[in-house]
Amino acid sequence: MRINRFFTDQGYCSRREADKLIEAGRVHINDRLAVLGDQVSETDKVYVDSKEILFAPPKVYIMYNKPTGITCTTERQIKGNIIDAVKHPLRVFPIGRLDKDSSGLILLTNDGDIVNRILRAEFENEKEYVVEVDKIYTPDFFKKMSSGVNIGDHVTLPCKVTALGRMTFSIILTEGKNRQIRRMCEALGYNVKKLKRIRIMNLLLGEMKAGEWKDIPAADLEKLKSKLG
Repeated sequence: MRINRFFTDQGYCSRREADKLIEAGRVHINDRLAVLGDQVSETDKVYVDSKEILFAPPKVYIMYNKPTGITCTTERQIKGNIIDAVKHPLRVFPIGRLDKDSSGLILLTNDGDIVNRILRAEFENEKEYVVEVDKIYTPDFFKKMSSGVNIGDHVTLPCKVTALGRMTFSIILTEGKNRQIRRMCEALGYNVKKLKRIRIMNLLLGEMKAGEWKDIPAADLEKLKSKLG
């Protein structure tokens, strides 16, 4: 890559600022003075004022349609872990979790900053699910699911629930307690047969097939970061 792009990729400075450093004779590549337009690779050592600027892997942000049976853990010794399932060439980790028996959208990244920003703002971030239960639900079920359910150690926040069929509905949460939707349904006398997450904030699962992943589109990523401040 060009030397000025190297500086931007490492988050050191802009390309224009990098060019100024090079023109001022402050940049070395290995044991020689850098010039404008130089190319560098990961085997090169780049210095500014004798201080080495280390190569860092590019930031990646992906969305993955997790199938049921995959566990959201980075522990490779666990069979069916999400890292082996995704097989991304860089080291990534999931943002949040989606239980083993559930499917749908989960995000993975190597950017610890955005993970912290998402988790800090957890109660402001919408997540939408499609749920199928084991029997026909009643209007009272909807009312209680919407207004908040005592799941033993917590009373859930009010949420939006929309009917999709006699045993299927969508639910939008702004919190993420462990197995929350399953525990809410169980507290009201229902069991979840299928649970699929279809949206995280502005990111939609869309037509992605189970087991597929893709980079978050640039416009969607920009909007996501904007929502996170």
